[in-house]
Amino acid sequence: MLLTLTYKGENATDLGFLLFKNPSRPQTFELSYGKAYVFYTEAEADVCTAALLLDIDPIDLARGKAGSKDGGLFDYVSDRPYVSSSFMSSALSRVFGTAMSGRCDQRPELAAQPLDLTATLTNLPCKSDTAMLVRVFEPLGYTVSFKTAVLDEQYPQWGDARYVDLTISGKVRLQDLLRHLFVLIPVFDRAKHYWIGPDEIDKLLRHGEGWLERHPEQRFIAERYMGGKRGLARRAVEAMALDRMDDGQEGAAPSDEVEEPAQRPPSLNTRRLTAVVEAVRASGASSVIDMGCGEGNLLSLLIKERGLSKIAGMDVSYLALERAAHKLKIDRMGDAKRERITLFQSSLTYKDDRFSGFDAACVVEVIEHLDENRLSAFEQVLFGEAKPKTVVLTTPNVEYNENYAALSADALRHGDHRFEWSRAQFEGWAEGVARRYGYTVKHSQIGDADESLGAPTQMGVFTVCE
Repeated sequence: MLLTLTYKGENATDLGFLLFKNPSRPQTFELSYGKAYVFYTEAEADVCTAALLLDIDPIDLARGKAGSKDGGLFDYVSDRPYVSSSFMSSALSRVFGTAMSGRCDQRPELAAQPLDLTATLTNLPCKSDTAMLVRVFEPLGYTVSFKTAVLDEQYPQWGDARYVDLTISGKVRLQDLLRHLFVLIPVFDRAKHYWIGPDEIDKLLRHGEGWLERHPEQRFIAERYMGGKRGLARRAVEAMALDRMDDGQEGAAPSDEVEEPAQRPPSLNTRRLTAVVEAVRASGASSVIDMGCGEGNLLSLLIKERGLSKIAGMDVSYLALERAAHKLKIDRMGDAKRERITLFQSSLTYKDDRFSGFDAACVVEVIEHLDENRLSAFEQVLFGEAKPKTVVLTTPNVEYNENYAALSADALRHGDHRFEWSRAQFEGWAEGVARRYGYTVKHSQIGDADESLGAPTQMGVFTVCE
């Protein structure tokens, strides 16, 4: 398998400085599955091409393989030594790791600027996915072309092979090109050579930072990168959504929330969180739990409330909790402040003794991420078991969605929303909960209200009956 990187421009041989590979000296790298060779096919003043060639040993691939003792020769017969697969992605990190980090001691200004670059990748597995090649690479600013070939020239009726020779070109930093290839090559490889676990989430976030969170095929990329493991892909998308949101949409949910209109300062989320904090303050609570705290935007406001001596943040996502801890700078808090706040992982729909003992509970933009048939479990956990004196709960008003031009008819604001309620539906549900569990509820709207459609967010403040 072969990858070439071509730079066209003044002093093109500076590509050697960017890659930390001398154009006049071929290099060999020992890998666990074979060898990688780096050499230059051309090194002129105006054009320079570096090549990365992988020589995969099929015996090394089969050695130690489960069941290989009885597998015979079939263990050694596969396309792995001949295609640009996840092995190429691993080799990129091993051979060009410094360039991927953006470091260049000799030409730092060149590393920081977009260059006229072309990458050509031979034999990329791409069965039935050729249209997706364009949809994946073009949003990153590349011109995309590819070549296919028949499976066997003597038997054209067999159709095309499942591999393509891919070429992408554009004005891009070398660092970004390498990171794009590192993430996207495994997207088209259905037979990855490594174990896919939670560690791959961090790897995807690190190399996808700055581009993947805005990519229109983000979900496809995340799921395929994770080998179809939807749980891991979901967690990765969630973490990217938290990074992307300027407003900080709350809740333990992934995906692509439709942004609130930016021309209305303060933002809707700021107004929402302010309203929640005011409701907690008005309740006279001295302790509060944020259920579905996400990256900690509400917690960062609650910690400033001097009247709150005990604060907890709970979320189903461990990554979100890590980001909340980072946002709150918990590791740098003084002892007195640190003793006031706790973060822990749990689920809204399962009884947890840690939910109990709080005067108030906040559930901000969370319930719409639950399947409606799980709402009764949520009600029992919060209102029946934990039973705080006050519950402050917000959720979108689906009627207001007509004001979002980016939303098609019947679409929801967030890719992971299971439902969105009208004002009447929310009030009906809230009144039923209050009646069943011994609460009263007061309704209010948050955000600029439309005369007929209401405001974008609706809030219910539940107070336990004495």
